[in-house]
Amino acid sequence: MALIKVKELIGTSEKSFEDALNQAVKEICKQKQKVSGVKVIGYTIEVKDGKITEHKVNVKYAYRWEEALHGK
Repeated sequence: MALIKVKELIGTSEKSFEDALNQAVKEICKQKQKVSGVKVIGYTIEVKDGKITEHKVNVKYAYRWEEALHGK
């Protein structure tokens, strides 16, 4: 039996939404080996003095959890 776990993460970048998404996926794959999908659920920006200072991408990701239960 396979179990799939879903978690949420926010990727950030000073450059762009695409870079923020790439940063999130890179970190997710570094932490979890069996990533099966990533869903973008929102985009936000931080603004200071009328300028965009940070792009944020909120994602949910899924990964196979069965190995974690067996210590592999």
